[in-house]
Amino acid sequence: MSKTALITGVTGQDGAYLSQLLLEKGYTVYGLMRRSASQEFLTERLKWIGVLDEVNLIHGDLLDLSSLIHVINEVKPDEVYNLAAQTFVHTSFDQPLLTAQVTGVGATNMLEAVRLAAPGAKFYQASSSEMFGKAQTGVMQSETTPFYPRSPYAAAKLYAHWITVNYRESYQMHASCGILFNHESPLRGIEFVTRKVTDAVARIKLGQAKTLELGNLDARRDWGHARDYVRGMWMMLQQPTPDDYVLATGRTVTVRDMTKAAFDHVGLNWEDHVNISNRLFRPAEVDFLLGDPSKAKAKLGWEPTIGLEEMIGEMVDADLERRRQAGDARARVPA
Repeated sequence: MSKTALITGVTGQDGAYLSQLLLEKGYTVYGLMRRSASQEFLTERLKWIGVLDEVNLIHGDLLDLSSLIHVINEVKPDEVYNLAAQTFVHTSFDQPLLTAQVTGVGATNMLEAVRLAAPGAKFYQASSSEMFGKAQTGVMQSETTPFYPRSPYAAAKLYAHWITVNYRESYQMHASCGILFNHESPLRGIEFVTRKVTDAVARIKLGQAKTLELGNLDARRDWGHARDYVRGMWMMLQQPTPDDYVLATGRTVTVRDMTKAAFDHVGLNWEDHVNISNRLFRPAEVDFLLGDPSKAKAKLGWEPTIGLEEMIGEMVDADLERRRQAGDARARVPA
């Protein structure tokens, strides 16, 4: 008997890849969307990987509990994946209240809707490595590492994480949190540093631009591929007992090294094209993130399969193709 899954944030990078994975496994997939005049643009990622016509889009709003209960009653999901959030860290400093509402309170509304309308459904909460924040340099972060959020986004994610744990323990819900370290792909939003870099590399290679502005090149991140990470999400909800898991590669590199890899892929010297801009530095920086995925490996059998260089090369190639097809800097890409 096939299962039914409901995904919030279905139009994002992770939502698209998760939809593809679940459809391949025979699921009926519903995706929650706010009603919007720009629906065609918002579904660009689903279209890009060829699953738009197979995902059942249903309207609802994370800030409207009644709409969520209505959706749960209609869909009757076996599994709920809460991926929706205001996900851009830099924007969270400019919009801290919106970030708190959507990323934090929105998760609570989703949990409450599931508790009331489908208490037997399994629930996944997308937690974030940004919750670790001011972590000790050189020490890997695991499920037991203390949290120290350094942005409104991270603080909102931390609330969503702990409220999920609270619902699990208070109401015996099968609710698990995936503490995911940075994961990227050709579907990544162009406001994120990896995609900003790969798109700029494509434009520079094609003669459409000359330079790229970046902020802190010394920040270190643990970068993996979103396709690997959504597989981990699914694996968490197949366990008999809910729990929290770090998903990471166990390797950290600087923004500088990631940028160099992107330029190397097309035979360019990054130092000839990159300028540093102080306005791109965060008010409070997260200098070092390095995840310890030992628990996920031991209990889930999960391991990443796509390395950083392969992933960055895939992203550069995708942006080159987009830019070539567009013919100029007005290329339409997933935002």
